[in-house]
Parts: sequence; structure tokens; C-alpha cells
Amino acid sequence: MTAVPETLVGGSEEDRPRVLRSRESLQDRIYLGSVRATGLLVLAIVSSIGVFLGLQSIPTLRHYGFGFFTEYRWLPSQDIIGIAAVVVGTVQVALLALVVAFPLSLLTALFISDWAPARLRPTLIRLVDMMAAVPGIVFGLWVLFVIQPHATEVAHWISKHVGWFPLFHVRTDVDYPIWNQLPGYPSYAGSAFIAAVAVSMMIFPMATSVMREVFSEAPVNEKEAALALGATRWAMVRTVVLPFGRSGIVGGTMLALGRALGETISVVLVISQTFEIKGYVLESGTSTISSLIASSFKEASPAQLSALLTAGFVLFCMTLVVNSFAAVIVSRSRGRDVTDL
Repeated sequence: MTAVPETLVGGSEEDRPRVLRSRESLQDRIYLGSVRATGLLVLAIVSSIGVFLGLQSIPTLRHYGFGFFTEYRWLPSQDIIGIAAVVVGTVQVALLALVVAFPLSLLTALFISDWAPARLRPTLIRLVDMMAAVPGIVFGLWVLFVIQPHATEVAHWISKHVGWFPLFHVRTDVDYPIWNQLPGYPSYAGSAFIAAVAVSMMIFPMATSVMREVFSEAPVNEKEAALALGATRWAMVRTVVLPFGRSGIVGGTMLALGRALGETISVVLVISQTFEIKGYVLESGTSTISSLIASSFKEASPAQLSALLTAGFVLFCMTLVVNSFAAVIVSRSRGRDVTDL
């Protein structure tokens, strides 16, 4: 009988796999320390903002109670203050902006990733990224003086033909284009629809960039296999790229929604501020939380300032929840293997 070595029977220490330990250089340690410090700093800043707004909201919540969230009027002189109207207006403008920006972002991202020539693709990517650097006041002025007269005509057409639907009904409708020598239909100016057009131009680059990044990670072998089997380019995109980038589409849309909720200066320039809960998005007059803070902050008394900061705290929570949810979705899409589809 042949003797079996002890190393094969007992599994001595010599047969155990070695533990590999990486030796980090000084540059690596400095880099990792800087990244951790930056992350902790950002977390500390965001947390301190939330704590500050929460503490400043205590006097308002003690004075008005839950009625602060259900009252729609903003009449500081009569001690009647609430944010119901501005919360509704904020959601309306943000959702309408998504309706306008989402198809443009999706089609642009698909064109850049799968249709644009290779020589043109870097230029298109830079142009989209450059749009994100344009200040909000530029978009606001552009919509106010250039887009609004034509957008009011579109709003009038929608109200005239689809006005039976409550969302597109206008109570102060006029059927003539010129009133007091102003172009377009003034009764439709300054509405949530017009503000949404300005906001959509600001969230378009963000949504497009996120979607394009996810679409570019679609498995090349799957795309080439679909084309080799005779599929058209659109069929390949529909069966491979879109299913793979589904989480990126949702994540990019949610990130854009978080940006739309807090947009300020472009909305202030465009809207006709009114404090009323209404579902008529084409009708003149609306308000958002950010525009309320921007327009009332300068002349606010200490009590009004606390109310404005409470409204800001509500907006902070809304944006934080939306962005956190979007970040989770986008992170899941990175490095996703095609077998997970």
C-alpha cells in the first residue's frame, strides 16, 4: 500500500491558500483619505442644512400646526400662511417639465449612443454638457421674451380642442390673439405650462447625460448579434438597449425631477404668482416653493422668515427623497450584466 502524504490527508498549513495583502503607497493613502474626507464633508454639509432648516421650522410649526400644510393662502398681514398651493404648483411645474423633457432626452440619448456617426458623437456630447452650464436666468429670459408668445398660442389651441379635460381647461379663456397690443394670448401667460417649458430646458442635459451613459454600457455582443440576425437598428435598440437601460431611464428621470423641484430663477421670471390650488395648468397664475422663497425672502419679518424656511425644509425633504431614490436606481444600472435582463 502506498502511503498518502500527510499534506494530502490532514491539509497542513503549507496547502492553505496564501492571504494576499496589498501594500498601499503614500499616494494611494493620500488619495483614499482625501476621497473619504470629501465624502464625509458633503454628508456633514447636507446634514447640517437639514438640521438648520428643521430647527428654524419649529416656531412656525408650533404656531400654525398642521394647518400650515393644508392652508393655501399666503397672507402674512392677516397671519394666514400656508404652503398647500405652492406645493401643488411645485409638483405641477416639475411633472410638466418632465413631460416635455423626457421624450427629448430619451431620443437624444439614443441618437448619440446608437445613431450618431463616430466623428460627430464627441461634439454632441459636449454640446449637451454645455447646456448644463447655462444659467437659469438665461433660460428664463429666453422663454419669457421668445418662447412665451408662441407657447401661449399652443396653450390656447390645446384648451380650445381638449378643454373638456379638466387639466387643460381655462376659466378666463379669450378667443382673440391680441389684447392691449401684446403678442400671443396674455390670459395664458405666466402659467405652470410656460414655467415648465423653461424648467424642461434646464433638466434636459442632466437626464440626457445619465441615459446616454447607461445606453453606452449596453453589451456590444448582444447588439451585434441582433443586427447579424437581420434586425433593424430600431429593433436592436428596442430589444437590447432599452431593456438594458431601463434603470438608467428611470434614474435619469428621477434625478431630473429632483432638479425641477428646486428650480428658482427661471420660474420667478416666467410665472404670474398666485396662491390658489387649481388643476388648470394652462391658465395664468401659479406659484412654487422656490419662487415663493426668492420673491418674499428680502422683505420677510422674523415670523415670515421662519415660515419661508419651513417651506424650504419641505422642499429639501422632497428633493432629498427623490434624488436618493434616483441614485439607488442609477447605481444598480452600473456594471449590470446582460444575464440579469
